[in-house]
Amino acid sequence: MKVLKEFKEFIMTGNVIDLAVAVILAGAVGLVVNGFVNDVMMPIIGHYAGGVDFKDLKYVLDPAIGTEGEDGYQPENAIMYGRWINTIINLIIVGFVLFLIVKAYTKFRKPTPVAEKPAGPTETELLVEIRDILAKK
Repeated sequence: MKVLKEFKEFIMTGNVIDLAVAVILAGAVGLVVNGFVNDVMMPIIGHYAGGVDFKDLKYVLDPAIGTEGEDGYQPENAIMYGRWINTIINLIIVGFVLFLIVKAYTKFRKPTPVAEKPAGPTETELLVEIRDILAKK
C-alpha cells in the first residue's frame, strides 16, 4: 500500500500534470499542423510547382507484379521522396510556429527581478582602510 501512496503523490505533483497536458497538447497541435501542411500548404506549393502533388512523387525500384488480390501479386517497391518533402515542409512550419510562440512568450513574460549585488566599499574607503592598517604598524 505504501507504493500506491507514493505513486499517487508522484502523479499528483504539478510537474507530472504539466507534462501530461503538454504531451496531449503537442499531439493535438501536431494534428493541426499536419492538416495545415497537407490540406492547405502543399496544394499551394504544388500549384506553383507546376501542379505537382508532392506526396505522389516517388522513384520506383521494382514495379508491381500482377493485380492486387491475384495470386503471386507483389506490390510496388518505391522510394517515396515526395512524402519526405512534405515532412521537411511540415518541420519548417512547426519550427516557425514554435519560434513565434517562444518570441511572443518572451515578449509578454515579466522579467525576473535581478538581485542587485551589495555595493562594496568605495575606492576612498579602501584607501582609508589601507592607511589605517599602515598607521598601526
